[in-house]
Amino acid sequence: MATPHISAEPGDFAPDVLMPGDPRRAQLIAETFFEDARLVTEVRGILGYTGTYRGKPISVLASGMGMPSISIYATELARFYGVQRIVRTGTLGGVQESVHIGDVIVASVAHTDSNMSELRIPGVHLSHAPSFPLLRDAAAFGATSETPVHVGPVLTTDHFYMPNADIPNQLRRHGVLAIEMEAAGLYAVAAAEGIQALMVGTISDHLLLEEEMSADEREHTFEAMVRVALAALA
Repeated sequence: MATPHISAEPGDFAPDVLMPGDPRRAQLIAETFFEDARLVTEVRGILGYTGTYRGKPISVLASGMGMPSISIYATELARFYGVQRIVRTGTLGGVQESVHIGDVIVASVAHTDSNMSELRIPGVHLSHAPSFPLLRDAAAFGATSETPVHVGPVLTTDHFYMPNADIPNQLRRHGVLAIEMEAAGLYAVAAAEGIQALMVGTISDHLLLEEEMSADEREHTFEAMVRVALAALA
């Protein structure tokens, strides 16, 4: 049954879903990695495809930007389409000197400045962590990857344009690798809905070194992180 945000029919989504933010990246992932990919939803321009990868059913669905958007799509996938595992494949801004443009990050924890999770259990500040089997398998594959793969904490923020310019420095001092806008929302939904989740992303810009990819590079530099994500789901 279709939801207000997804027009797919029951059974259209595989149990495993990759979730980039950008609809065009969802299409590129399907065209690059899937066999027999077919479009299953395009409500509001949010594209979703299902196909196979090495003989196994798999889907990809864009999430849009930010915790509210990814939380809606992840919840509907879990509740109405029987999805069991979601791996976000997105971009991050680096804050550690040890990470560089094009490196892959696997988020072992997602701190956040958002108040969304405070509404889940009043008075409790939830910790946002991925599913260990996905984290373990992504890290193991990353150790053999030609592209550097870093496993560690990220910050999920509500602010693309941060009001406090010193926040990246403070995060660096506390061991945070990078900043993004969705992982904590996905991890919270996974915990609430009883599914597995992981964030795998590419460093597209560096907030302290003032380096960044072009818009075209952001759209097309995705192969290494997708391979890590697919290895986690394998």
